[in-house]
Amino acid sequence: MNKVTISYCPLCRWMLRAAWIAQELLSTFEEELDEVALRPSGKGVFTIEFNGELLWERVRDEGFPEAKEIKKRLRDQLDPARDLGHIDR
Repeated sequence: MNKVTISYCPLCRWMLRAAWIAQELLSTFEEELDEVALRPSGKGVFTIEFNGELLWERVRDEGFPEAKEIKKRLRDQLDPARDLGHIDR
């Protein structure tokens, strides 16, 4: 089962950002993903995990991901040979 979990800080009002990224991932990987979950978390938290592996962490990666960057990171886990069209250019 391919699952993405986006953990976000509700106190920081990051739910809309998390939902937007979830929408972007579901639109691009609708055939490959079984689930995208939004999980309210602790203060200042914004992480994206794929099957338990950390793809993005706000502090470590110095900010929030652009949609194309997180799509590339997820693609590299799902199917490294897949062409993401204009995102790869």
